[in-house]
Amino acid sequence: MATEAFEDIAETFEFLDDWEERYRHVIEMGKAMAPLDPAFQVPATKVEGCASQVWFLPRIDGTGAGARFDFQGDSDAMIVRGLIAILHALYSGLTVAEVLKVDAGAELGRLGLDDHLSSQRSNGLKAMIGRIRKLAKEAAA
Repeated sequence: MATEAFEDIAETFEFLDDWEERYRHVIEMGKAMAPLDPAFQVPATKVEGCASQVWFLPRIDGTGAGARFDFQGDSDAMIVRGLIAILHALYSGLTVAEVLKVDAGAELGRLGLDDHLSSQRSNGLKAMIGRIRKLAKEAAA
């Protein structure tokens, strides 16, 4: 149930030969993201459980399960900004009901991230996914 944007990332990862190139690509995706206005980098938008500073600002269009999900995110670590960009590609534009159906572990597993991230980064990624699911559940209610 991946979005077209996520499928593009998966295809790019297949094309890149090694993990050094893939890491560079993830960092470049993070650099390409618009920064989150510092006014929104507050405790209410902070994602707990990440070693780096991470903030998510949800943007929900509509109400109930059919509301469209989007978010803007930022981090003080470039690799984490890239992971945010990947999550944005995975979830942005889905309804909140669809967000809750995404098997993030399986989709991200297609990229091989689980085998190449440190345990701290993996835990942070899980915390970000948990925050996205929480935002979607709240919006669906």
